Amino acid sequence: GLLSLLPRPARPYARLMRLDKPIGSWLLAWPSFWSIALAANHGTLPDMQLLALFGSGAVLLRGAGCTINDLWDRDLDSKVERTRQRPLAAKDISPLSAVAFLGAQLSLGLMILVQLNTYSQVLGACALPLVAAYPLMKRITNWPQAVLGFTINWGALLGWSAVHGSLDLNVTVPLYLSGVAWTLVYDTIYAHQDKVDDIKVGIKSTALYFGQNNKRWLSAFAILHGLGLASTGYFGGCSSIFYASSFAGTSALLWKIKTINLDNPKECMDAFTQNKWYGLLIFAGIVGDNYFQL
Repeated sequence: GLLSLLPRPARPYARLMRLDKPIGSWLLAWPSFWSIALAANHGTLPDMQLLALFGSGAVLLRGAGCTINDLWDRDLDSKVERTRQRPLAAKDISPLSAVAFLGAQLSLGLMILVQLNTYSQVLGACALPLVAAYPLMKRITNWPQAVLGFTINWGALLGWSAVHGSLDLNVTVPLYLSGVAWTLVYDTIYAHQDKVDDIKVGIKSTALYFGQNNKRWLSAFAILHGLGLASTGYFGGCSSIFYASSFAGTSALLWKIKTINLDNPKECMDAFTQNKWYGLLIFAGIVGDNYFQL
């Protein structure tokens, strides 16, 4: 894979920022891509330079988030089957080296942020406390997936502001909250992989908290996600292509929730990674709708 192309000393750092598992970067990028596309003038394509900046920023911020997470969790990770080979848990990297690497990632991320307008620079900086706090949430609340949702979907606000230098709250707030609900669906499914180990080591999650009602909760959040998209489309002046892609996507989420075996880790992981295609579906719907305006 990609890691084999890197010099051997660099490979643990690439694994630390999950370059071998790009799904997290896609999930971080899609809300900002949706927002940038919604902010484009009617009849035009989204700003490709901004998409490239936000895509690069997603890789760096996701890498920084993973580094922070693994620094907090290095002792816990060594006790969980799926995570015990992570570089810090396996002692392939020292905590001091990881902190230095975190500083490098954040510095590169800052270089991207300062290329945006002043409003967006301030808005982007406001997300950093969420990024730092999220890894702690699994120790203190049954809703760490909600905190992740508020963190990872910040781009739904930032993308619009990067285009316009301000926020249209009627469009961006429903998009942001819709993304939070989407995250609660896919990350709860993801958390089902670890629920046996999480009980042993005292980690909290919505997967455990929802108990026997998991599918009801997940279906409710999928519906809320779809309603959020519909509200975004209404206030954003969208038309049939957007609504068709949103309806198709939400229906697919609900079908996946209905059919998945939440006690099968492989099914949960497959369902989780399929969300990169879900993000693409919604993005394509926004771009097509805005460009053709049927």
